Amino acid sequence: MATDASPKFQQRDLLPVPQPPDYHPAVTVNPAHDGLHFWQFMVAGSIAGTVEHMAMFPVDTIKTQMQALGTCPLRSASIRTALNGILKSEGIVGLYRGIGAMGLGAGPAHAVYFSVYESCKKRFSGGNPNNSAAHAISGVFATTASDAVFTPMDTVKQRLQLSESPYKGVLDCVKRVLKEEGFKAFYASYKTTVLMNAPYTAVHFTTYEAAKLGLSGVSSENASDERLIVHATAGAAAGASAALVTTPLDVVKTQLQCQGICGCDRFKSGSIGDVFRIIVKKDGYRGLMRGWMPRMLFHAPAAAICWSTYEAAKVFFQEHNTVSSSVT
Repeated sequence: MATDASPKFQQRDLLPVPQPPDYHPAVTVNPAHDGLHFWQFMVAGSIAGTVEHMAMFPVDTIKTQMQALGTCPLRSASIRTALNGILKSEGIVGLYRGIGAMGLGAGPAHAVYFSVYESCKKRFSGGNPNNSAAHAISGVFATTASDAVFTPMDTVKQRLQLSESPYKGVLDCVKRVLKEEGFKAFYASYKTTVLMNAPYTAVHFTTYEAAKLGLSGVSSENASDERLIVHATAGAAAGASAALVTTPLDVVKTQLQCQGICGCDRFKSGSIGDVFRIIVKKDGYRGLMRGWMPRMLFHAPAAAICWSTYEAAKVFFQEHNTVSSSVT
């Protein structure tokens, strides 16, 4: 009896595939996480952040005025009253006061934000896309770096957003703050901002990655197809939940950035605890939640816009890199 199996009984998919004599398998190495270069993460993040904040700027103006209510002219915590007050005193233009500062700060800050996040996520996740702790830690690193870039322009923006702001524009505000208060005034709220944004980004990124994974796996045929609706929905959920949790610290940040302007209190120290106590003394614990509704109304759609734009930009760069690799 022949010992060799007949060819018709051999498994075709286990047979070696003959290759041309000059065949040499190429080893492809991604230039960075997700196949993108560091600068591509920066560009994608810059575009996403600029689009997000420009689109939602009027809501941010309303939130700022509501949070500075302790002593400033506008006295009601109602969104409608705040909006009507702005429109009555300054018109539509009043909703966009300070948008120049936002334009100057949002792009660079978000470039740092997303590039640091992606780099840290790659380093800390250990190849596990479901590592929530890595997402949270990466978010903290990202916001600490980006806040150092954005805080000065955020201070300018919020001072310009105040009702009856004494500044003519971005340049005038920068010059007068430097002359009257010194450079440190631009970073008066930095510690508070980091303490606020650390838990914000931890909640935000963890929620986003978990929601994105869950939504992507709802339908098996779409499991590998992260569509626009997935990023938008996951981003909105992440933005809303993180915004609600961190509203008290955002109120403190606004008070510190706007102190001494438009009738707002000037604090003897930049202590977060002191500001907390003063707010509670004057307005009760509800004062710490001033602006929570416009803050959520801002961050939910803003995060949806931001993540959708960011992921779309990443896809564009991935396709560009693939085309470039095939050409070379």
